[in-house]
Amino acid sequence: MLAPRKLSEEIALLTARASDRPLTLREVIYVLRGRAYLLLVVLLALPFLTPIPLPGLSTPFGLAIALIALRLTLGQRPWLPKKLQRTQLPAGFLLKVFRVAAKILHLLERLLRPRWTALTGTPLLNQLHALLMLLAAGALLLPLPIPFTNSFPAWAVLLIAGGLLERDGLAVLLGYVVFAAGVLYFVFLGEAAAQLVESLLGWLRG
Repeated sequence: MLAPRKLSEEIALLTARASDRPLTLREVIYVLRGRAYLLLVVLLALPFLTPIPLPGLSTPFGLAIALIALRLTLGQRPWLPKKLQRTQLPAGFLLKVFRVAAKILHLLERLLRPRWTALTGTPLLNQLHALLMLLAAGALLLPLPIPFTNSFPAWAVLLIAGGLLERDGLAVLLGYVVFAAGVLYFVFLGEAAAQLVESLLGWLRG
C-alpha cells in the first residue's frame, strides 16, 4: 500500500493545476481524494498566515472551514454546498500562497507524526477537536483589520487539522494552546479598546 503523499506534494499538485487557470474548490476536493476535507482545511487556513490579501475570498474560505468543522463536530461526513464548491481560486493564487507558506508546510511535515495518539484515538475526542476548529473558523470570519487577529485562529486550525491527519496528539494540543493565546489576545484588545474609549470620554468631558 502506497504511503499518503506529503502535504507539500498534495499542494504542489494543486499549484501545477492552478498556475494558468482558476481552480474551484470542487476540483481541489477531487484531487485530494481520501484526505480531501482535512487537507482542504489546511490549504484554506494557509492564506490567513501570510500577508497576501484575500479580497472577496476571506469570507468563503472561513465559511468553508467552519462548515467542514461543523460536520466533523456533529460526527458527520464533511460536506460543502455546491455554491461554495464552485468558489474559484484565481489563476496563480495557489502558487503565491504556496511560495509564502512553503517553509510552514515543510516544518509541519518534519514535526507531524503519530504520537500521543490517545488524544486522537476516539470519535468523541475528534469531535471536540473539530469544535475548536469551528470556533477558530468563526474568528476568521470576523472582518477585523488588526494584526494577528487572523493568525492565532489560523494556526489553531492548521495544527489541529494537521494533527488529526497525522494522528499527532501533540500538534492537536498545541492547537489548543494557540487558540487560548488568541483568546487572551482578543481580551487584551478588548480591554485596550475600552480603556481608550474611557480616556477619550474623559478628555471630552474635560
